[in-house]
Amino acid sequence: MRYYLRSVMANLLSKEKEYLSKGVLTMANKYIEIDESKWDRAMHCAVFRNSVEPAFCVTFEADVTGLKKYAKENNLSFTLAMVYSICKCANQIEAFRYRFVDGKIVLFEKIDTAFTYLNKETNLFKVVNVPMMDDLKVYCINAKKTADEQEAYFMGPLGNDVFQCSPMPWITYTHISHTNSGKKDNATPLFDWGKYYEKEGRLIMPVSVQAHHSFVDGIHIGDFVDTLEKYLGSF
Repeated sequence: MRYYLRSVMANLLSKEKEYLSKGVLTMANKYIEIDESKWDRAMHCAVFRNSVEPAFCVTFEADVTGLKKYAKENNLSFTLAMVYSICKCANQIEAFRYRFVDGKIVLFEKIDTAFTYLNKETNLFKVVNVPMMDDLKVYCINAKKTADEQEAYFMGPLGNDVFQCSPMPWITYTHISHTNSGKKDNATPLFDWGKYYEKEGRLIMPVSVQAHHSFVDGIHIGDFVDTLEKYLGSF
């Protein structure tokens, strides 16, 4: 299922330009175009953009004890609370908001959320797109309503301004890989997480992030991990 999911989502993204040209899909969030002649990262971006595999993936462990308790006490979906937490923290890292649009480099003001949601009757997933919001509770309520009411498994190609989240709560893992659409300019970060387990009285969960090296380096992954740890620790 995991590999099929990434293949489908990658194919949807590859059709984005076609849909945009037909007026079927429009970018929801504002962005600015980057002047590469004045951009400090221009050389790094060009080098990695031409790589055979321009994306890299990192897995780390996160303590979700507080968030799990908060979700339970407030009758919220832990999975959707995790989608919100990851996307909120990723939005705070500028490097995660860069994209290629029509061959040009742009920086989005805000990135929305896209996540897989399992239909328990069929064991097939939906891909649900929900705007990012300022409040965790409001987001979770809106995301659940949107996911429950969405009948189609796929609503069309995802926008360029989303973070793709895919929970995999059935197993705990130490590494994950994704299918490759072959589209080197697909710079949408991918976030995954697995089954949490108890360690010394805390709930520990593997979390993975895959990002395009043209925009994201190890230091940016580190910034994201630090931001997420601080946010999860606030509950």
